[in-house]
Amino acid sequence: MIAWLGLGSILVALGAAAAVAWRGLPALAGRAAVPMERMKRPVMWLLGGAAAAMLVLEIGLLAGDFSIAYIADNHRAGTPLIFTIAAGWAALEGSIVLWGLVLAAFTGAAFRSMYRRDHPLAGGTLSVLGMLAVFWFGLMATVANPFAVCTAAADAAGCAVSGWAPWSVVDLPGAGRGANPLLQNHILMAVHPPVLYVGYVGFSVPFAVGMASLATVDQGETWLRTTRTWTLTAWAFLTAGIVLGAWWSYEVLGWGGYWAWDPVENASFIPWLLATAFIHSSVVQLRRGVLQSWNYVLVIGAFAATILGTFLTRSGVIASVHSFTQSSIGPVLLAFLAVILAGSLALFATRIHLVGSAPRLDSLASREGAFLLNNLLLAVFAFVVLSGTLFPLAVEAFQGSTVGVGRPFFDRWAVPLSYCLILAMGIGPVTPFRVARRQVLWERLRTPVRVALGLAGLLVLLVSRNRHVIVVVLLAVFVVTAIVRHLAVLARRRARAAHGGSMAAVGYLMRRDPGYWGGQISHIGVAILAVGIAVSANLSASGSIALSPGETTSFAGYEITYRTPFSRAEPNRDVLGARLDVSRGGEAVTVLAPSLNSYGNGVPPVVTPAVYSTPRGDLYVSLTRLDSSGIVADIWSYPLQWMVWLGGLVTAAGAGFSLSSVAGRRRRTVGAGRG
Repeated sequence: MIAWLGLGSILVALGAAAAVAWRGLPALAGRAAVPMERMKRPVMWLLGGAAAAMLVLEIGLLAGDFSIAYIADNHRAGTPLIFTIAAGWAALEGSIVLWGLVLAAFTGAAFRSMYRRDHPLAGGTLSVLGMLAVFWFGLMATVANPFAVCTAAADAAGCAVSGWAPWSVVDLPGAGRGANPLLQNHILMAVHPPVLYVGYVGFSVPFAVGMASLATVDQGETWLRTTRTWTLTAWAFLTAGIVLGAWWSYEVLGWGGYWAWDPVENASFIPWLLATAFIHSSVVQLRRGVLQSWNYVLVIGAFAATILGTFLTRSGVIASVHSFTQSSIGPVLLAFLAVILAGSLALFATRIHLVGSAPRLDSLASREGAFLLNNLLLAVFAFVVLSGTLFPLAVEAFQGSTVGVGRPFFDRWAVPLSYCLILAMGIGPVTPFRVARRQVLWERLRTPVRVALGLAGLLVLLVSRNRHVIVVVLLAVFVVTAIVRHLAVLARRRARAAHGGSMAAVGYLMRRDPGYWGGQISHIGVAILAVGIAVSANLSASGSIALSPGETTSFAGYEITYRTPFSRAEPNRDVLGARLDVSRGGEAVTVLAPSLNSYGNGVPPVVTPAVYSTPRGDLYVSLTRLDSSGIVADIWSYPLQWMVWLGGLVTAAGAGFSLSSVAGRRRRTVGAGRG
């Protein structure tokens, strides 16, 4: 029954997606506007079918219906509830169902935002979204069917053969194979993928609006104003998803790090870089009418990069803790990426003579010039990450040999590019438009420069002479001080003009231009993140400890004593670990319990580190051996590690502030109109 309901839901969504694409086609072709009332029913059916497919899959997981191949292979009886729910997107087919649901939700939200408005791009946008949905739900109905049934059982732990025919179901005597142990070893795995998917799929809407704009030859700024909310939403979720993924890696994998330039990590970083460039360049076009063609290229590139990331994750062409196993979906995704690039770039090429004209910059010494530099740096950064990620795949495909592009290559480029981007973040937002006179610019920057130099000098004298730490702290303090100083100056002017207080003036400025100040919040978040990365990476300490029961060792100012081993049986795993008493200056501060978690089915134990976090930094312990004679563990000390997580989340919150402020302003406008 569950297989029938699930497959039926997918087919309903597929048919509805085709209807959305078809009904919006006249608008996309520029022949006629499409009444939104005609789009309402298929959009609702699309959303309903996608939601039903996800709901049916979750019901199957909760009910333990091991006649469905996906459930038999990725779920196990006794798994805790949160990881049972997360199994719905823990493997290939289920992740595609979640992808389809998020796409349907964005399509419904786009329809709602355009409904009852004379929006010239509405029909074309929905048509493109419908075409994208046809692909994803067609994928579910064919090579990535999450409701294929078991027609033969290899053993008590899984499904050997799966097929389409629900009447050929066999009953599995076992309790299922279970998800990858790494995906049920930390609560963040229930949060990170959905957040990341919202970021990935969210770029479908700006892409669809951009393609509709090109197809209908909309030479104005309507498409940019329409995409801004969607781009900020997707960017905020992608930022949060990347940060949560890094946090998961840090807390689960036991190697002491959170970013390894892994191909799948890179695949999420590339669209983030391109979307960041698009957000900045769209501001310039809206303000000064420049960079029109470049904005189309960026929105195409950002969306194509999400498809590339999906291909790398789900094709099995790379070895990564983030990727799924080898599957037949890879060639289909690669073909889809080729169609997206060929189709969108061909459309852009036929329209470039209509959208390519724009006024020249008055001067490179202006805010427009700073944004142009920002875009150049982000584009080069994205190209470096893309080339380093794809080069090993290209060598293997054409020569059959295996090569690696590791951290030294990426760091060699990423460090100087990051320095330049942080510097541009401090200068650009306080630079006047059109032409920036030297005197005006120096007046706005001299205080931040002096404060940054002063604090950098104190850092050299009192803390560290590591050049990377010094440079990053110098730049980060410059950025934050420039933003705070600019806000203070504007608030004082507003307070004098309105005869009010400074805090009221700050609130007024924030409400008046939430987009600008939301961006500054994100810039502060990036500055905090950069300091966290620089300090934790360059001032860290690492080592290996071997302790017998009752033995004590010192590390990074801590005294660590191995007390006893422990073991316990949990519903989905067996835990074997060690209790470590941690003290500082003779005073006990915490007890750490690193462990080795076994999930059965012959899978090697998963190393689960223990982390003690303080405002000063993290103490990180990861077991490598535990037996009757004692333990051997790797140990790290990471100063100010919390700044990495805080900075990343503040960066995402900046976009959230812009969105919430805009939404609040719209509600007040609607209320005033009704009154």
